[in-house]
Amino acid sequence: MCGIVGIVGHSPVNIDLYESLSVLQHRGQDAAGIMTCEQGRFYMRKGNGLARDIFYSQHIKKLVGNMGIAHVRYPTAGCSSSLEAQPFYVNSPYGIALAHNGNLTNTESLKAQLFIDDMRHLNTESDSEALLNVFAHELNTLAKPVFDRDDIFKSVSAVHRRCRGGYAVIAMIVGKGILAFRDPNGIRPIVYGKRETEAGTEYMIASESVALQAQGFELVRDLAPGEAVFIDEDCNFYSQQCAENPRLVPCIFEYVYFARPDSIIDNVSVYKARLRMGQTLVQKILRERPNHDIDVVIPIPDTSRSTALEVAYHLNVKYREGFIKNRYIGRTFIMPGQQERKKSVRQKLNPIDLEFAGKNVLLVDDSIVRGTTSKQIIQMAREAGANKVYMASAAPPVRHPNVYGIDMPATDEFVAHNRTVEEIAEVIGADWLIYQDLEDLVEAIRKGNKALSEFDCSCFNGKYVTNDVDGDYFQRLQDKRNDAAKNDTGERTASETVEL
Repeated sequence: MCGIVGIVGHSPVNIDLYESLSVLQHRGQDAAGIMTCEQGRFYMRKGNGLARDIFYSQHIKKLVGNMGIAHVRYPTAGCSSSLEAQPFYVNSPYGIALAHNGNLTNTESLKAQLFIDDMRHLNTESDSEALLNVFAHELNTLAKPVFDRDDIFKSVSAVHRRCRGGYAVIAMIVGKGILAFRDPNGIRPIVYGKRETEAGTEYMIASESVALQAQGFELVRDLAPGEAVFIDEDCNFYSQQCAENPRLVPCIFEYVYFARPDSIIDNVSVYKARLRMGQTLVQKILRERPNHDIDVVIPIPDTSRSTALEVAYHLNVKYREGFIKNRYIGRTFIMPGQQERKKSVRQKLNPIDLEFAGKNVLLVDDSIVRGTTSKQIIQMAREAGANKVYMASAAPPVRHPNVYGIDMPATDEFVAHNRTVEEIAEVIGADWLIYQDLEDLVEAIRKGNKALSEFDCSCFNGKYVTNDVDGDYFQRLQDKRNDAAKNDTGERTASETVEL
């Protein structure tokens, strides 16, 4: 999962881009990059680490120009050096930079096409570089020294025909403007907004609406599935549908875990959706345990707070903050190796013993993936003196890999793989475990926007909306995503500032 930003303004955009990355840092802590454009030249700074550790005042000053794009990424298999940090750049045609959130499911065949048919060289394992070269090739086939927005939209249409998977993309064409487009299924989120200044209207595109709000931009809307928007250097805005059969099937895990609660995705408030997850979850708790002995509900911070509040309210029991979070530790779900995750949980969370001592505690989490974090947190609750420790998940059991941009583990690393709920409870050490039903999760989100008729729920039900995922693909995915592969990532390289 990654975060992307693009701004076209009437004054320098470097500070707005940097601050937007800080707002979107939850979407990835492995690498970050900013690229701006002025007078036909690109300026770039990118590297591994948090945005605050990559960009200092001397770097920001060098990122000149009134338009630019930016990216934060989290680790994926085979992508650990700063070579895979984005944005990527190609100098033909014209000069194009690109940042991408998502994952292509036909990357291997695309790489072969790019090398054999398009005669383009790829320098990394990133599917984002492949996507950039597909777009560049399609724009180049028009063979025009001067191109217009119709040529850009035609090239995006060709990208949709060639690429499969989930993708939200921001690209910058030197001296021309910024382009953004969304995959034909609308799996990955992307929105745009505008800001009125004395010099005129400015535009911003981002993964989440919270980034717009933080920089004083008014949210206009989400990009539609298959839609492309182009904003030229003079801040003229254009849009066009570029896919043949678009349909909106957003990733349900955005609402469960990844997005910030203050974001709005496809006209659904993430915060309100999580409240409704708590309402449906507590109904199942009361069906299965009408005579429960729960004394207190404690969220596992931060994502599950909204859900836990509703659970406690409808159970008519106390809600307490039982864990204090160290906010300088990254999100454990997106850490690359099992040993790092095990180490980080104790560093990230510290229990308040008096909230656990002698009590029957219900821990509420947004989801349970590997079970590593859950097991350690339950053990911490017992060490703090809890009498019994129950756990509730706001999401159903995660049993299948996500192939559209969430780097979930290999199938056999899921704690729910080939296990019943009772067996999972035993593995993580819970006295009792309950999961949200998928139908209830879908309805909790859909209630915010009845126009949403379907979601990508592949990590829960194994149904992949692009219909191109088979056994061979999963074998390649497992080879890349298991922890052994991720631990063998090689040496990281330093950050770099480049004038292109």
